[in-house]
Amino acid sequence: MTASESPRPVGLSKSRIMAGLQCHKLLWWMVQEPAAPELQPDELAQAVMDRGTRVGELARSYVPGGVMIDLPYNAYAERLARTRQALEDGAPAVYEASFRAGGIFVAVDILKRDDRGFRLIEVKSSTSVRDHHIPDVAVQAYVLRQNGLDLVGAEVMHLNRDCAYPDLSNLFVRSDVTEAVSAIEQSVSGWVARQSEMLQGLIPDVPIGPHCTAPYECPFMARCWPTLPPHHVSTLYAMRRRALELDEQGYQTIHDLPEDMPLGRIADRQRRAVKEGRTIVEPALAGALEVFVPPITFLDFETVGLAIPVWEGCHPYDAVPVQFSCHVQAADGGVTHHDWLAEGPADPRPALAARLIRACESARTVVAYNAGFERACIEQMAEALPILATPLRSIVARLVDLLPVVRNHVYHPDFGGSFGLKSVLPALVPDLRYDNLTIADGVTASFELERLLVNGDEIDPAARARIRSDLLRYCHQDTWGLVKLLERLRELVKAAS
Repeated sequence: MTASESPRPVGLSKSRIMAGLQCHKLLWWMVQEPAAPELQPDELAQAVMDRGTRVGELARSYVPGGVMIDLPYNAYAERLARTRQALEDGAPAVYEASFRAGGIFVAVDILKRDDRGFRLIEVKSSTSVRDHHIPDVAVQAYVLRQNGLDLVGAEVMHLNRDCAYPDLSNLFVRSDVTEAVSAIEQSVSGWVARQSEMLQGLIPDVPIGPHCTAPYECPFMARCWPTLPPHHVSTLYAMRRRALELDEQGYQTIHDLPEDMPLGRIADRQRRAVKEGRTIVEPALAGALEVFVPPITFLDFETVGLAIPVWEGCHPYDAVPVQFSCHVQAADGGVTHHDWLAEGPADPRPALAARLIRACESARTVVAYNAGFERACIEQMAEALPILATPLRSIVARLVDLLPVVRNHVYHPDFGGSFGLKSVLPALVPDLRYDNLTIADGVTASFELERLLVNGDEIDPAARARIRSDLLRYCHQDTWGLVKLLERLRELVKAAS
């Protein structure tokens, strides 16, 4: 908006008010540039929204008998009229009940009538009540009271981690937040007044800070955050809070840090590597590699974490392994590859576990990167499949983690303060990069796996085959990368001796 443009009144919704509470500049862009490319959801963002929609639809069945206001979101007048009619007809509950007051429009997930008045129920796909849920509900409560409703309570209805399939009777927990909401409800009118006034002017000046990523990552971060120079102090390992102080003190990059400035052990190794422009290898690396005794299996899982469980004994968001890759290196150095990827909605664990046991049976050492994840996956399968528990736990007993070996003994300047495999592997084994893969990270892999297993029938065969190929290639790279990473670490020991 320019200074010559006249202000126009702007309607606020609950989601807009919540954005404004996070950052006025975020809200300004949302209102003034609603078609901005940053606001168009990508496939991952859309998947998260679709998950919330599915959870909301199922939640309504746990508060039955209601009337659904099934109209487009922007059919404001019709939604208000339909809601009013449902309440006049005495509906025991109204789903997506719509109200407007003071320039604010809200759609309440579930408005339930009880003997004393109404209960506002906000449905969330999380497994607990979060701090930012309270102002979310407070905005709705404020609008309902402005419409004259006798609101006797407010709840957040969220998923219950104790629920286990197939008994979904306790899938949701209804947590009463009436007291917390009442404590801030009177603030809503002030939030609205300040946001409305801000939206009538030029773009507000808001400095960057923690609010850029909490409670959600701002889609406009690239507009606000400067391009940082290589080896900025914010890349110092495990020193994010102190890095902000260093930047304020004028230390922009690791090169600027004096030698006598005390740093953590790993951050100090990072400083030496960056300043000297070389890979730092600690003498103790040789001893740390002695536990990697051949034959060695290099293992990686990919998982899905369904909000609504569909397999025996699973809880909401359990990380269920549905794909694995193993590279098995014999004592003579020869390598064979094993992999498996589920297909269809059936429980993948019995078939995966059986194949995994066969792939690992010859190994004296089973190697993973950040092995706690693989350990948890195998333990979960052992609990779910008692008949295979003994051989599965034998794999756990042989499991060795390569991550702490790298973190405690090696630093390459290109790690950028991260010891994730996606940072370590390209730096130490340049031929193995992830930027040439269609699927290049675990989040995308999990999303594609969920699509493939739960909604595979909706994907045409050619696309389905392509997704499977991309998933297999990604998981293969992770374990082949571990083979080459261990090989590279041994080379570093020889070069240092």
